[in-house]
Amino acid sequence: MSRTMIQAAVTMNQLQNKLDITGNNLANSQTTGYKNRQAEFSSLLFQEIDNMTAPANAQGRLTPDGIRVGSGAKLGSIDMDFTQGAIQETGRALDTALLGKNHLYQMQVTENGGTETRYTRDGSFYLSPVNNNEEVMLTTKDGHPVLGENGRIVFRDDFDSITIQSDGGVTVKRGNTSEHAGTLAITEAIRPQLLEAAGDNQFRLPDLDELGFTADEVMQAAGTGEPMLKNNALEKSNVDVAKQMTDMISTQRSYQFNARTITMTDQMQGLINQLR
Repeated sequence: MSRTMIQAAVTMNQLQNKLDITGNNLANSQTTGYKNRQAEFSSLLFQEIDNMTAPANAQGRLTPDGIRVGSGAKLGSIDMDFTQGAIQETGRALDTALLGKNHLYQMQVTENGGTETRYTRDGSFYLSPVNNNEEVMLTTKDGHPVLGENGRIVFRDDFDSITIQSDGGVTVKRGNTSEHAGTLAITEAIRPQLLEAAGDNQFRLPDLDELGFTADEVMQAAGTGEPMLKNNALEKSNVDVAKQMTDMISTQRSYQFNARTITMTDQMQGLINQLR
């Protein structure tokens, strides 16, 4: 196989990855709190051929002598854009929208017999009955417990109304009496690009030992003293649909051009083989 065909095949594979990311962004353009993903490419190794004994314009030359032939590019990383999405009023008491750029809710997820703390920007909460329906627990839409400063937020179900304050405090009212049920454990991502997407609009911490970081260097409790969330509202996705459609069209065109390169190279080799 020729170098041209190899480079085109490598490029097509990486472009397919970018198409997958773009398609995922478009599919989640209406997902609450979803953060846009962006594909970042890096160059593969190149081969340097020193076949120029007397290079032109050698005086003052800044680049090395010879010819450098690259091997294409690969998907280097998938970066997440944590910019604030638009806030939409819902009027629902259990809907909240984080106001801090890198702020995240914490949840407890149990999978395969293990428990893991994960993070999300989705502030659409629900109440699930626990303890023989005598109490309720604040959960995500998937039923995962939402973590407060003292663990799970659980309270009696005989309340008349519930309010989530701007500082994350959960207050329930019974008649003329108000009770503090707990405070949401809102955390701030110091290095948000280290977070891994865990599916279902969730994030998790990677293996920090391999990266040389501690948990405190990646996540810390969000500061107090100012409003951290807006109640009765949700944060919409920050995906720019017009830009994603443009990127998809551009990537598809690049994919087609590289596929055409393989076809043309194959035709050229066929013509060469027919020479007598």
